Amino acid sequence: MQSFKTKVLLVEDEDLARKTLSFYLNTIFDEVVLAKDGEEGLNLVKENFQNNEDFDLVITDLNMPNLSGMQMIDEILKLHPIQRFIIVSAHKNEEDLLKLINLRVSGYFVKPLDIDNMMLMLQKAKDEVIKDKQPLVNLNKSLITLNNSYTFDLSSNKLYHNNLIVKLSKKESEILDVLIQNLGELISVDRFKQIVWNDININDSSFRTVMKRLKDKIKDDDFIISHKGYGYIIEKVLVK
Repeated sequence: MQSFKTKVLLVEDEDLARKTLSFYLNTIFDEVVLAKDGEEGLNLVKENFQNNEDFDLVITDLNMPNLSGMQMIDEILKLHPIQRFIIVSAHKNEEDLLKLINLRVSGYFVKPLDIDNMMLMLQKAKDEVIKDKQPLVNLNKSLITLNNSYTFDLSSNKLYHNNLIVKLSKKESEILDVLIQNLGELISVDRFKQIVWNDININDSSFRTVMKRLKDKIKDDDFIISHKGYGYIIEKVLVK
C-alpha cells in the first residue's frame, strides 16, 4: 500500500502552547513546521507556495501579534483556496465561529486543551488529508485525459496527476478551466485577462506569473501548449 507523508504548519505565539502542541503533532504527522505569529506563518506558506509545495494542514491560534490568525487565514485562502485549517484559541468567540463556517476549517479547540479530544480531531484531520492524497478508484464519464500523466474531472473541476489531486490556486484553476472549456482552441492573453480577471487592461505580468506557476506544477508532462505571440491551447484530449 502506498504511503503518503503529511506536513503541517503550527502558528502559535505562546511558547508553552507551541511546545505542547508541537509534541503531540509530531506523534501524528510526519513533518511539523513552527511559526510564532500570523505574519511568520503567512511568510512560510508563501515560501512553500513559491516552491510549488504546500502544507496539508495549518493549525493556528486566532489572537496573535503582528497578524491575527483570522487575517492570516484570509490571506492564505487568496493563495490556496483549498487549504485546511484547525483553530486553537483561548476564547470560543461565536462571531469568529460563524465566520469560520465559510472557511475550510476542520476543527476548533479551546485552551486549556483537552488532549484526548484534540488527538481525535487531529487524527480525523490527518485521515482527511490522506484521503485527498489517495488515487481515484472510480473514474467516470466526466473525466478528460489530457496526456499520459494528467486527467481533469469535469464534475469536480479537479486536476489529477497519475490519479492524485494537483493542488491549484484560485487563479490557476480559473485559467485551466478556460482552457478545458475551450479544448483545441487557441486562447489569447487578452481573453484570459477578460475572463479570469474581468479586466483586459491589467498588466500582462499578472497573467504570466499565474500561468508560469500553473505550468511549473505540470512541467513533468506539460499539456498546455504555448504559441508565442498568440496564446495557449490544450490540443489533444480523449474523453473516457
